[in-house]
Amino acid sequence: MKPLQLSYLAVLVILAGCNSTPTPSPEGGTPIQVQLNWYPETEHGGLFQALADGSYQAEGFDVTIQPGGRATPIGPELALERAQFAIANADDVIVYRQQGIDVVAVMAAMQNHPRCILARKDSGVESFADLRGKTLQRQAGRAFVEFMRSKGILDGVKEVPYHGSIASLVGDPNIVIQGYSCAEPLLAEQQGVPVNTLMVSELGFNPYSSVLVTTGKLIREQPDLVRRFVAVTRQGWRNYLTDGSQGNAAILTVNEEGMTPEALEFGARVMRDLAMPDAAGVETVGTMTAQRWSELFEQLTALDLVDPEKVRVEDCYTLDFVD
Repeated sequence: MKPLQLSYLAVLVILAGCNSTPTPSPEGGTPIQVQLNWYPETEHGGLFQALADGSYQAEGFDVTIQPGGRATPIGPELALERAQFAIANADDVIVYRQQGIDVVAVMAAMQNHPRCILARKDSGVESFADLRGKTLQRQAGRAFVEFMRSKGILDGVKEVPYHGSIASLVGDPNIVIQGYSCAEPLLAEQQGVPVNTLMVSELGFNPYSSVLVTTGKLIREQPDLVRRFVAVTRQGWRNYLTDGSQGNAAILTVNEEGMTPEALEFGARVMRDLAMPDAAGVETVGTMTAQRWSELFEQLTALDLVDPEKVRVEDCYTLDFVD
């Protein structure tokens, strides 16, 4: 993973040899930094697409995308105004509010969450019920882990830290790992290890993902800026899900150690079903509903991850920019 920021000018240079012509745009623009929650991958594709095709610049934004990692402080980066927008999961947004950080979700690219548990096909794990006796690499304290625990799924499972790699899975059939269905399954198969993909959403825990977030302060002080940025980012996602070649080329320049062109193409295909389930049209990309947020809030409250006396679900999101 290269410790870089990717800016519009860098993208112009990168794509100069590709079969694409970024849209001409005005000089300069309003500086916007977007903090990612993970290394650049397909779950950030709409942002990179809007950067690569010149959409952000044409709208008057000078956008820099800051890669994340295993412990990226999304909430503090926004609170300290080092970033104006960021990418997070919906459950993380509610937890940030619990911590007293004024984070607000303004659009959700993925209607279904790509979170999964990966097991080698020769491991004997074909369902969540088969995890007993295995070793699970996971990020401790994450909401999906606590949800699985509450359902008894982790009974008899040894839990160890997740290191952001499929290496242990490849080397040992008794190890299963957390992952995203849009990336790790193909990476494993490219190393000659077919896997079974167990989707956590099928257990009933399905927060929005690839959620664009900002602060309540920015919404109050510059609602037009937020509206314009949401609109162009939604279009970036629509373009990416239609033809993500430019976005993938941009992602590859800052994550060539962790990604391959084949993995990005695979991920973009998977993301289409996650963003537009049940044959929904591309115009629906980015939408959210109050019902989904309320259901998630109730789940986190039941897991004792959120105190309803301290957090109101209606403060965690706004639908004003995705009407």
